[in-house]
Amino acid sequence: MLKQRIYALGILLLGILIGWNVYSSEMTGKKPFRLGLDLSGGSHLVYRADVSALQQGDVASSMDSLRDVIEDRINAFGVTEPNIITESQSIGVEGTEERLVVELPGVTDISEAIEIIGQTPLLVFKTEVSQAEKDAVQDKISELSQDENLTAEKVLELMKLQDGLYQDTDLTGRYLERAQLQFNQGGQTTGGFQTKPIISISFNKEGADLFEKITKENVGKTLAIYLDGNLISAPVVNTAISGGQAVIEGNFSLDEAKEMVGRLNSGALPIPIELISTTTVGPILGHNAVEAGVQAAMIGFLLISITLILWYRLPGVLATIALAVYVAITLWIFKLIPVTLTSAGIAGFVISLGMAVDANILIFERMKEELAAGESLYEAMTIGFKRAWTSISDTNLLGIITAVFLFWFGTTLIKGFALTFGIGIIVSVFSAVTFSRFLLLSFIKKDKESKTMRFLFKSGFNK
Repeated sequence: MLKQRIYALGILLLGILIGWNVYSSEMTGKKPFRLGLDLSGGSHLVYRADVSALQQGDVASSMDSLRDVIEDRINAFGVTEPNIITESQSIGVEGTEERLVVELPGVTDISEAIEIIGQTPLLVFKTEVSQAEKDAVQDKISELSQDENLTAEKVLELMKLQDGLYQDTDLTGRYLERAQLQFNQGGQTTGGFQTKPIISISFNKEGADLFEKITKENVGKTLAIYLDGNLISAPVVNTAISGGQAVIEGNFSLDEAKEMVGRLNSGALPIPIELISTTTVGPILGHNAVEAGVQAAMIGFLLISITLILWYRLPGVLATIALAVYVAITLWIFKLIPVTLTSAGIAGFVISLGMAVDANILIFERMKEELAAGESLYEAMTIGFKRAWTSISDTNLLGIITAVFLFWFGTTLIKGFALTFGIGIIVSVFSAVTFSRFLLLSFIKKDKESKTMRFLFKSGFNK
């Protein structure tokens, strides 16, 4: 019995220390809970990625590259703990749609959030189409150019036809490693040589190999360089270029070139994206959601504790203590990982709290049956834990499987619920089966029991 009391006291002290650590770190602000957008306030942006030009096997890696580029861009603006994820959304029988979800805590100006993402350029290299295709496009351009009534719509059509002279390659900003501002002599003026800014770019190893292959196959032809959908330059390839170095020339001013270099170094998009959804959560609304969530959890814990104590007497008191340790350990794990808490995440935690109570109730009910059958307190508790374990393990295993599937296939909101729910279930098993057992054994003597102790271990209105 002494050994069980030492174990129980040790776990209790550990729970108190962990609880104090959670409380003090929150109050001092040294390591507060990471709150999701719905609790902290900020902007939620959803982009649709155009992967139509990619091979199926390249979609996942391109989306990962897109996420990394956007993350680098946002970090450069000093946004605290952005959450950037990629996900595939089913769009019926037509297939799936690749999306990029960007959450920017603290950025409540939606135009500012869009600007942070939108300034990242799309860099694409294109080669000439076949001669037959080129002749057909040139004929259409000549026919349209001779039209005396050149409307805005026809001008746009002309621009699209110009794009038809080139075809996409696999070489995009995905392979860009670095951009530099340089100057090139652009001619002679009365004051001497005139210099113009150009942009020198370097590719990574994979991009360098691809660039060399493209230039080798297109010697004597033009290689078009598009930035944000606009044709910047179309130099003629004189020879295969190795080493992964290229130059972007255009009618840039010095300020435009500097800005372009900064944008390219912050990340050129590997694939086009389109903004399809925006949501803004104000800080006041987020604060109110936090207070409501905390209040709901506290009321739920209080009602559970009162019910346990009134119905199960001493075991109810011990279960409440075990439940408090469960809450402390779970919240500490949330901070340790750290878990981004959302309204759905808090809901998952509260539900796991109910499952932790359920495990205790199963044990206590089994104990009550054994006591009614005339077993001693020690035997009733031992048999109660043993026979209740099958139901507890089955229930919690199914809960964990559910949490895994929700996290694996769910959206961002569902994943937040699944993560806290799953962690809560795992900790609840420890709380109910290990800590509750040590607490009960610390009050029960194997070979001796009093009428008072037997009364305290009965439940309901039984005497």
